[in-house]
Amino acid sequence: MKLHNYFRSSASFRVRIALELKGLSYEYIPVHIAKGDHKKPPYAELSADTLVPMLEIDGEKLSQSMAIIEYLDEKHPTPALLPADALGRAKVRALAQSIACEIHPINNLRVLKYLVRELKVDEEAKNTWYRHWCREGLEAFERQLNQLPPSTYCYGNTPTLADCCLVPQIFNARRFDVNFDGLPRTMAAFDACMALPAFQKAQPSACPDNEA
Repeated sequence: MKLHNYFRSSASFRVRIALELKGLSYEYIPVHIAKGDHKKPPYAELSADTLVPMLEIDGEKLSQSMAIIEYLDEKHPTPALLPADALGRAKVRALAQSIACEIHPINNLRVLKYLVRELKVDEEAKNTWYRHWCREGLEAFERQLNQLPPSTYCYGNTPTLADCCLVPQIFNARRFDVNFDGLPRTMAAFDACMALPAFQKAQPSACPDNEA
């Protein structure tokens, strides 16, 4: 397997977590999206959507982190990243999508760059934008967790797809000084995840292309 990704990309981070949780080895191929390398050859010739991550496996190219993780979960079902029951899977997917579909799309790198380059928003206004939408999304995430039974992680006592999404989002939120007050279950799940070797190995500082 070859994973084309960027150390700071939260979507890439999600897939790295899943690979580590499942103990799957892969070739790490960096794509520096902050420098625009995803829009240039050779990567642009490989990736139809010119986004990261992309997983090359068995002669196929898979894009979109959520689809990649679910593919890995089906091909390598132990440890499972989705519950065995339909209701549990729906709840975990809802948590994961609250981050991947609600928080992440309006705060990712290309949106922040557009705010600055095209709309001429200054740095502080850009950061305020990020903090607002991230905090609002995390508050909604906390409310969802509060409707679930007590658990070590986001859902249950083993990491799931929801945790694969939560941890990268918290890492990025810390870079922008998002306020985490009043999010006890969210942050408890994050802390539980970061106590596991898989999450430690997948984090940006452990990546070969990490920039301090």
